[in-house]
Amino acid sequence: MVKLVVLSPLLKWAGFYRHPFFLTGEKEVKISSEDEATIITGMLDILVFTPEFWVLVIEAKKTAYSLEVGIPQALAYMLASPNLEKPNYGFVTNGTDFIFLKLIQQEKLIDSESDLFSMHRRHNDLWNVLQILKGLSRLVVQM
Repeated sequence: MVKLVVLSPLLKWAGFYRHPFFLTGEKEVKISSEDEATIITGMLDILVFTPEFWVLVIEAKKTAYSLEVGIPQALAYMLASPNLEKPNYGFVTNGTDFIFLKLIQQEKLIDSESDLFSMHRRHNDLWNVLQILKGLSRLVVQM
């Protein structure tokens, strides 16, 4: 329900349903360690991508779940991106709370996360979430 009610309109309004973007859902991701002794497999909820690189990895959780459950999962999926030299962005939501993630490979992997955005606040952060998504969309189109 979170994907249908919350994510779908946000992605549409942010411009991710048109060229140069592609969306896929329930994509299997495999991540292996350097010696390939450990393999992690999972299904990311939504992937926004272009032919050149992954734009946004989205992990959606049920409303009852804390975002803390989805953050490590989204970061692990972001590690599977075919292009870690460019910043990779993640987005975790439970339908009422939202957080953005960023992962980039420099001399080492660097990850960061945004402040928490919530629809439970007096000023309702949904507008801010939409503006960030639009900014990511424009950033990719300008590349």
